[in-house]
Amino acid sequence: MPHDIQKDMTERALLVHVIVGKQQKREAQNSLEELERLADTAGAEIVGSITQHRPRPTASFFIGEGKLADIQLACRKTDANLVVFNNELSPVQVNNLDLALGIKVIDRTELILQIFARRASSAEAQIQVELAQLQYLVSRVPASVKQHRFHGGIGMRGPGESPFQLRAAPMRKRIQALKKKLVKIQERRKRTRKQRGLPLVCLVGYTNAGKSTLLNGLAAAAAYVDDRLFATLDTKTRLVHVEEGKKILITDTVGFIRDLPHGLVASFHSTLEEVAEADLLLLVLDASSPSVPEHIKVVRETLADIGASEVPSVVLLNKTDRQSAEQHLGGLRRQFGDALSISALRRQGLDEVKKRIAGNVKFV
Repeated sequence: MPHDIQKDMTERALLVHVIVGKQQKREAQNSLEELERLADTAGAEIVGSITQHRPRPTASFFIGEGKLADIQLACRKTDANLVVFNNELSPVQVNNLDLALGIKVIDRTELILQIFARRASSAEAQIQVELAQLQYLVSRVPASVKQHRFHGGIGMRGPGESPFQLRAAPMRKRIQALKKKLVKIQERRKRTRKQRGLPLVCLVGYTNAGKSTLLNGLAAAAAYVDDRLFATLDTKTRLVHVEEGKKILITDTVGFIRDLPHGLVASFHSTLEEVAEADLLLLVLDASSPSVPEHIKVVRETLADIGASEVPSVVLLNKTDRQSAEQHLGGLRRQFGDALSISALRRQGLDEVKKRIAGNVKFV
């Protein structure tokens, strides 16, 4: 009996990836593997995955009725109590899937929001995450709907979705209050930036590229490091001596990811604004990953979204200590001719990083 109770408490997730239109096989596989890592980061046990190719999603379930039957069977066989779609679902589709499957269904956006809610520790990050969650919820509250899915676990962290006790009007009121708090934080940041008197360098890159480890290496800091997605949500700024008599401020930022919810980007604007106003960006890439082309595309698109595409940058090919990096380094060095190859974990190449920083920023 205790084993069964524990089993009921565990989030057992079946992953569903619908490939709409044309998508390269490798890109689809990488996206599904990333969803697995996201679900693991959220604390779920992965019990299986189902993939379907469709020219376009259906209005009612996103998937076809045949695939819906396959998912129902898979849920029974694996005893899954959570289905995670690697796609963005409409409120109607989520509700229809909930009722058809009899278990909780969430999409990629909601999963990422829940991870952010778990990882936010500072007051500012918590405000930003709550704002993003409420904006997500207020856009999805139907006027009248049967809902039996809200029993805790993934999909409930943060403000939650108790049986729609929170309606649109109270949520909008809370949203406005949170926005006012963030405006005050933003104004305080601007005043601090004007007073700093030192060049600002920001670490940017795909999630889990090794930015926090690099911060620790450059600044002898103690930033939290975890080999999971979105280990860092709280901005950390440290003083770094790059050359004798030359100091900079270096800031670690939240990692980017493909299909990052727009609400999160907007909510973290006060944090990401530092990136747009930096003197130099250190663009950190995981050289051991086969997905660097997709990662760099996402990073550059996100930088453009936050108005930071014109900020000077230095590309750092990180994690070169990993054996899997050897097969990618040649192509990456050709693609990024002036990139520096480093291992933040082993603190290899960091002196060269400091020299490159010193040569790319102006000191007063």
